[in-house]
Amino acid sequence: ALRIRAKHNKKIPQIMKAVCLWSGPRNVSTALMYSFAARADTRVVDEPLYGHFLRVTGADHPGREEVMAAMNCDGDRVMRDLLASPPGDRDILFMKQMAHHLVDIDPGFMQETTNIFLVRDPEQMLPSLTIQLPHAGLSDTGLKMQWELFEDLRSRGQNPAVVDSRELLLDAPGVLRQLCDHLDIDYTDNMLNWRTGPRKEDGVWAPFWYHAVHKSTGFAPYSHKSGFPDHLAPLLAECAPWYEKLKERAFRAYEAH
Repeated sequence: ALRIRAKHNKKIPQIMKAVCLWSGPRNVSTALMYSFAARADTRVVDEPLYGHFLRVTGADHPGREEVMAAMNCDGDRVMRDLLASPPGDRDILFMKQMAHHLVDIDPGFMQETTNIFLVRDPEQMLPSLTIQLPHAGLSDTGLKMQWELFEDLRSRGQNPAVVDSRELLLDAPGVLRQLCDHLDIDYTDNMLNWRTGPRKEDGVWAPFWYHAVHKSTGFAPYSHKSGFPDHLAPLLAECAPWYEKLKERAFRAYEAH
């Protein structure tokens, strides 16, 4: 943790809170990052370990070469630098992370961060994911890794938060209030809205993945998608048990229950 010295007569800021959001793809994680970016006290970082993941796995993702050229691909160095960097005039560092990016990296930095897990019903997520990754498997969803990380952090004395995207979209103010209480930060209605279009913090992969969120000005109302593709049924069966474990521990929407 870092403490910022006072300048002139300004109030001394609080110790910087470093938050990692551990998500899988197509979980409204970018919308949640935009929500935190709308806070005056928060700096957001978009998937800082993506380049590292592509380098060590050789995964064939859209824009692979552009991503690797645009960022530091040494994941251990990336996290050391982020957690050691002065927070400036922001008290909170919010890092949107993909759980499946944690490959060949020392996870010890997670003892220095407050950790959140964002999940989505794989029946709703997989049809969207396989548009960009037609041959996606369980590891691409991050769900098994999320559960393993959750269990490990609990065993080390942490109490990670779990957010389910359905609950968030059903009642964004209620779920965000619970999340802010968990993080010991003040909730603000600013978290419900943002301007349309890209943000300067977006990764260079945004043109491949962020079309919908760039058209949004806030969290979209929840909409259940029907018509699950038969060919994805085996993958859904692999994903479902890990999702259910995390779902049981998620904040609930006040307005829906």
